[in-house]
Amino acid sequence: MTSAAPGVQDTAPALAPDGPLEVLQRYGEHSSGFLTLNDAIEHFTTPGVDGYVAYRTAGARDLLQLCGPVARPDERSALLDAFLRWAGSGRRRIVAVQLTRADAALYAERGFVVNQFGASYSIEVARFTLDGTRFMRARNKIKRAARAGVAIREWPWEEQQAPAAQRSLAEIDRSWLRSKGAHARELAFMVGERGGPAAHARRLFVAVRDGEPIAYATYSPCFGAHPGWLYDLTRRRPDAPAGTIELLFSTALERLREEGAAWLHLGLTPMTRLDPANEPRQGSSALVAAVLRLLERHGDAIYPARSQEQFKLKWAPHVIEPEYIGFAPRLSAIALWKLLRTTRAI
Repeated sequence: MTSAAPGVQDTAPALAPDGPLEVLQRYGEHSSGFLTLNDAIEHFTTPGVDGYVAYRTAGARDLLQLCGPVARPDERSALLDAFLRWAGSGRRRIVAVQLTRADAALYAERGFVVNQFGASYSIEVARFTLDGTRFMRARNKIKRAARAGVAIREWPWEEQQAPAAQRSLAEIDRSWLRSKGAHARELAFMVGERGGPAAHARRLFVAVRDGEPIAYATYSPCFGAHPGWLYDLTRRRPDAPAGTIELLFSTALERLREEGAAWLHLGLTPMTRLDPANEPRQGSSALVAAVLRLLERHGDAIYPARSQEQFKLKWAPHVIEPEYIGFAPRLSAIALWKLLRTTRAI
């Protein structure tokens, strides 16, 4: 869905005839940029700029904006300014998440309160290896799953659409969610999905045992200076043998290496690797920083950050980068609450 700048609704959207996927292919730099194509995301555009700002509404007055503006580098500022004017005309509050360090500076210049929100993790595929003592446990788990009869294969898009495949994947989703407890909910907004308008561009690897799918992982394309794939969404049945996810992960990574992929991005983990040295010089809030550090230490009940980070660190990522959150026109506890509700963290 696309929103145009106020007063120009009768003008052809800047994205036409291309859609957001084509624009992301041209200008996307964020490793999680594909999430801006999720089903519930809207895209703000303005005439004269080939690009979009991705957001979701949260009530009448709050906008949850995902990643920075997707546009040519010399047009990103103009696109963001147009988005802010449009939001301001409706007196809307903005929470912008998954901002890069460069985004953080851009948003701080426009009056956002900006703080580090977490960190993203990336593997340079050509340098990856499972050799050495640090990977001994991972290798043992992989061998254990293989001995248990687990095999990994990729399902092409057409094969995924078969009714039997859809039923199998849906059952994995349901059993995975049940295993989390009676009150568990799937996280949303800053995570991948199997559906959506750009689902055909994802890849899906499935773990099969005795002919039956028991786990899967999706991989979304990444563009820009660090092209490759985003390890996006993972689900497994509770009865899957130990090591199934490790076998799935390593098999898919080896396939990507054979194909010449440059990077495998593991995505953002909020409330991890928070460091005062990463806080922007302009526009940061000591209160937000203190709250996020408190959640980093004690927030497992809200978000499974610790287990997420442990899984990512297990693969010895080569690059760990800070990501940021921004608030405008001012810091808003209500807007932060809406973010947590939309992500289903609470």
